[in-house]
Amino acid sequence: MARARGSQSVRTGIGDDCAVLRFPPGNDLLVTTDFTIEKVHFRRDWHRPEMVGERCLTRGLSDIAAMGGKPQAAFLSLAVPSDLPQKWVDRFLKGLLDLAEEFKLPLAGGDTAESAGGIQADIVVVGSVPKGKAVLRSGAKPGERIYVTGELGGSAAVLARLAESKPVGAEYFRHFRPRARVSVGQRLRRRGAASAMIDLSDGLSTDLEHICQESHVGAEIEAEAIPRAQVGVGKKRVALEFALHGGDDYELLFTSAVAIPSKVAGVRVTRIGRTTKSAGTRLIGEDGKQQPLQPGGWEHFKGNL
Repeated sequence: MARARGSQSVRTGIGDDCAVLRFPPGNDLLVTTDFTIEKVHFRRDWHRPEMVGERCLTRGLSDIAAMGGKPQAAFLSLAVPSDLPQKWVDRFLKGLLDLAEEFKLPLAGGDTAESAGGIQADIVVVGSVPKGKAVLRSGAKPGERIYVTGELGGSAAVLARLAESKPVGAEYFRHFRPRARVSVGQRLRRRGAASAMIDLSDGLSTDLEHICQESHVGAEIEAEAIPRAQVGVGKKRVALEFALHGGDDYELLFTSAVAIPSKVAGVRVTRIGRTTKSAGTRLIGEDGKQQPLQPGGWEHFKGNL
């Protein structure tokens, strides 16, 4: 935690009642917070502690990426049951701090407490973006292109295998070690290429609906164009349902009035559809027929895992 000291963004870190942060002049402040809860977002028998810590921080970083921002500081509040081995906590923190080191992101504070039931971690990530330049969900216009980064459905595929007690190997790394697309988000924002953007944590069908609602547009996406993850020994594409509704991929979904290269900041980018004047989201099948696309991704307050 001493890594917070000496950071350009953290003037005073762990050791005082509050952190003191310093941000570049002419920048807006970005703040996001995300829970990571045992038996909701992870299970101890499925996920190693380091992976839980890494994924915990990734959730916050991905939100900053979706705004085109730069992560500046993180805060962690961790509540654990009294019988949890200290070794688990140490390994959790190692995963989180190792990822923070990759992004040169200081852990500037937080809290610890005893939990009455299960592990609960709340990550807060603070970022910055040039004033008035944050990429919002509300900027899409009719007739724009819809893009996604990376591949979709890999995380849902591994959860399905784990639920069926099937073996899971290193080929499913995208679930265990997702990567927040911070560099992609910043590149798109700097070039003014993304009119609206969101990170794919809840699932393509659900997160696309969020953009459409905030931007007051509709959308048509092509089933065959969706870049589905290839997993397993035979590298078979995951089921379309996983790519549409699975979530937990932490890729970026964005709209643009201009053509986007096939790679941005070294990450694959795929055009999957277009925005429309008419409300609602529609899926164009391989046969060219359209059907309504209902949000089928993550919903809070329903059973998970």
